[in-house]
Amino acid sequence: MSGKTFYIETFGCQMNVHDSEKVIGTLQARGYRQVETPEDAGLVLYNTCSIRDKAEQKVFSRLQQFKRNGRDKVFGVLGCVAQQEGEKIFDRAPHVSLVAGSASYPRLGEMLVQLEAGNRRVTGLSLDTNETFDTPFTRRDNPHRAYITIIEGCDKSCAYCVVPFTRGPERSRTSESVMAEATGLAKRGFTEIQLLGQNVNSYRDPSPAGWDFAGLIARVAAIPGIRRVRYTTSHPRDFSKSIVDAMDANPVLCDHVHLPVQSGSSKVLRSMDRLYTREDYLRRIEWLKTARRRYSITTDIIVGFPGETERDFEETLDLLDEVQYDSLFSFKYSPRPNTAALSMGDRIPEEEKQRRLVILQEKQRAIQIRRNAQMIGAIREVLVEGRNQALGQWIGRTSCNRTLNFTHPDSGAALTGRYLPVRVTRSGPNSLVGESVTVV
Repeated sequence: MSGKTFYIETFGCQMNVHDSEKVIGTLQARGYRQVETPEDAGLVLYNTCSIRDKAEQKVFSRLQQFKRNGRDKVFGVLGCVAQQEGEKIFDRAPHVSLVAGSASYPRLGEMLVQLEAGNRRVTGLSLDTNETFDTPFTRRDNPHRAYITIIEGCDKSCAYCVVPFTRGPERSRTSESVMAEATGLAKRGFTEIQLLGQNVNSYRDPSPAGWDFAGLIARVAAIPGIRRVRYTTSHPRDFSKSIVDAMDANPVLCDHVHLPVQSGSSKVLRSMDRLYTREDYLRRIEWLKTARRRYSITTDIIVGFPGETERDFEETLDLLDEVQYDSLFSFKYSPRPNTAALSMGDRIPEEEKQRRLVILQEKQRAIQIRRNAQMIGAIREVLVEGRNQALGQWIGRTSCNRTLNFTHPDSGAALTGRYLPVRVTRSGPNSLVGESVTVV
């Protein structure tokens, strides 16, 4: 390996982003130096996601792109595509030397030793583990907001989802280790904590303390120095009233809940094996809407799942009207390896899936325009994330996870990382615009 330098490119969700922070921290602890381009690196890593269709093609395309300039380089594929494709990656891309899924990251140091010794076929693909990947070597990319993984893997069996096959079974960290990490981050000046898990609210403390998710978030929110606590992603089956009660009791817990529904049709939900009905889901929405605080609710929706009729799709559109989401992530169904949906008949043609996706997105856009306009005149506290020099605006994020770009009278002020009150003056479908105010 030519020099202990590395480049890492990350695809996918916040879990993958945080996994990369841990990988980077481990590499740096072993004397590696991160560089900005793959051309400058001795070790080139791709941390991958396989949730959506064509994820594998994107990874192999990136690998092929740098193969021509890959002399004296070591290539590695990490994450979900690595776990999904396994040793087949070596056959398809012979210049790859490391294939490792996320469950093997606690052994990353051992795998690096093998690579440094010249081994060019190193694997970490076992899912038979009770470990979670918590490490003192995490490199934090944001000086104010930090991720903490509290649970890894998934015990659900949604018919469309590869996560149980790529992330393994659910493994929760002890409450003691989570609290120690969160407390340490607060002492280092981090003010916002985001708790992560494939099904974050499935958390069950394996220690004698036995905290559930509601108990954990309440205690993290009480740590001195922490101003905001977020979490993602929730599964509706495990979203309990006690979680809403905990959020109501402590405003440090952000007033935003991401609760993926996937479909508004109970028939489709049953085919997806989501373990709840439309009515079950709406009961949880009612808990949020009747709570003491006002919560922003966002979701995920899949259109065109096998067997989804026009009536099923209309039920999803009706759900948007009923819930009034503040935003949503929408996708066309795509078949994934090893999933139950692969063997289902009554596939929806691609052009019909696209038609439904457009209709769904247009409807949601209209809802967001209306809901964001209702915020004009309101004052919201934002965590300042940076500055858009071209627009002369600061970039902030509210507790309800809306982006709020704003002006401030002192253009030379150092505002990043501060919490400021901002009055909303204009709105669009995806963001808000405002001006900082002095609260007397």
